[in-house]
Amino acid sequence: MNKKIKVMINCLIIVIFILSLGACSQSSSSDKVGKNEIVFWNPFVGPDGKNMQMMVDAYNKTNPKFKVRNISLKEADMYAKIPTVVNSGRNIPDLNIVHAERIKQFVDKDMLVPMDDSLAKYPEIKAENYVKAGWDIGGLDNKRYSVPLDVHSFVMYYNKDLAAKYAPHALDDNIVTFDEIKEAGLKAKKDGIIATPVTWMKPAFLSVYSQMGGSITSDGTKPTLNTEQAVDTLKLYNGFVKSGITNKDGQDAGQVFKSGKAIFYPEGIWMQNDIKKAKNLNWGMTNFPQLSDDKNKMVNWSSSHQFVLLKNPERNKKKTEGVIKFIDWVRDNSLPWAEAGQNPAALATLDNPKYHKMPQSFLIKDATEQKSLKIFDYKYNGYISEQLDKIGNDTVFGKLDIKKALKDSQKTVEDKIAQDK
Repeated sequence: MNKKIKVMINCLIIVIFILSLGACSQSSSSDKVGKNEIVFWNPFVGPDGKNMQMMVDAYNKTNPKFKVRNISLKEADMYAKIPTVVNSGRNIPDLNIVHAERIKQFVDKDMLVPMDDSLAKYPEIKAENYVKAGWDIGGLDNKRYSVPLDVHSFVMYYNKDLAAKYAPHALDDNIVTFDEIKEAGLKAKKDGIIATPVTWMKPAFLSVYSQMGGSITSDGTKPTLNTEQAVDTLKLYNGFVKSGITNKDGQDAGQVFKSGKAIFYPEGIWMQNDIKKAKNLNWGMTNFPQLSDDKNKMVNWSSSHQFVLLKNPERNKKKTEGVIKFIDWVRDNSLPWAEAGQNPAALATLDNPKYHKMPQSFLIKDATEQKSLKIFDYKYNGYISEQLDKIGNDTVFGKLDIKKALKDSQKTVEDKIAQDK
């Protein structure tokens, strides 16, 4: 009996040993598959992240030689990780999405690989097939450092019922001027309706500043925040607050609009899926407010998510080709990205009738609208953005003196640039 038990135990040990070998074999096999993966970093952690995952899953179902592994990171975390991994030479993603405004600085720091040789086999990835504002940003010193995924813009939503009542002709030309907004707000005030809430001041400031002839840099290096046009831009918004036609400081701008208490609502095209959830809200989308009703002078602040190749000694020629193959596939299959509220940069999306029905498509369908899309590609744009986010609402709501805030911001950005160098 004891001998039988001994034999059974020995057999069991042998079986476990064989199974463990199988497990090792499976692990090795899994590692091998990992080598045929494209590690793709992006900052899509919001609802749009689901749409990007849908696109990656659809691509992987085409059985490419190199499948894509989608890794979404919080924007701040991603940008903190990038220099660390590039400098260490380890754990560098094969493909990355970065904002257009980062490209010049990344090139300056020698962190990006030019794509020209890799794109040679993919002739449809060219300027004519993309929105100009998105494509142009990736070309520096006669080299191509990025391919655009989208061009996303800061526009304006409006309550159709309230606009018909308080600004009946303001939208006839699809341009609402600041004068028209003020006029409508003064009419609506008595009914407890505001003209427009104060929203994200960075893109709002840059749009108006540009309309006023201002520029955030004088020579591509030196910042120019402390100017008369900058003062006038913030005074314009501060004047709206003083007139009582905006939300109060601390009030949720989006909620004010969604609850039917605001005529207009400047926000990004990417916010429409949130607005769709509002009950009984009859809304539309138009250009960001303008100083002039001249369409050729329109400015709609825009940015762009761009595919880039970070310097990576482990990314070989075959894998690089696998990366470009995925980018080329996205060019023809960007509708899910439009469904996330974005405007794909690939003009092939215009061939899809579904896209034409989407509110944000007006910015791409019309050539004059496309020209209004302005990406602020100053290489120190990040420092400017930080300051505008810091002082924007406080100056508009009168908590900070406008002239002093701009003077201090100018110095802060200059100091950061000096440290950067």
